[in-house]
Amino acid sequence: MAGQVTRAAATALLATVLAAGASGCTDDDNGAGSDAASRAASAASSLASQGSEAVASAAAKAGEALESIKGGVDAKDEVKLGEPGTDDDGRTTVTVTARNTAGDPKSFAVQVEFRDEDGNLIDMVVVTISDVAANSEGTGTARSTHKLAGSVKAEVGTALRY
Repeated sequence: MAGQVTRAAATALLATVLAAGASGCTDDDNGAGSDAASRAASAASSLASQGSEAVASAAAKAGEALESIKGGVDAKDEVKLGEPGTDDDGRTTVTVTARNTAGDPKSFAVQVEFRDEDGNLIDMVVVTISDVAANSEGTGTARSTHKLAGSVKAEVGTALRY
């Protein structure tokens, strides 16, 4: 089984990547960074426990995207998701709307978690909504990294405004 990562190692790796990414995204945010890191670590553990390479890969990519953001603040309350649908390729999509309550243009990075009917995390993506004007809304579309079977729910995991 060369080249495959054990479940425990995958859990540790994903938790480290996601927690580091989320905690590096804050700038005096009154603990929002540690909350984001905790949520990301929890999501990583859930993903790794499923043992799916596709899901683990999605989590790693999400962690990398969040890690690249500097000076972000928690904006989860400013983000809303539409109802999940399916695109022509059979992947799950959901509209992401971010409201910029700041006085100048801001961008958003939104971690969207796709869950099955039992609440298990089955995929995760990060959507960037750039240059949302002050006191305005911007939209983007989250698209699953692979085809998801059954009833799928979408939730906001972490949302950062920067």
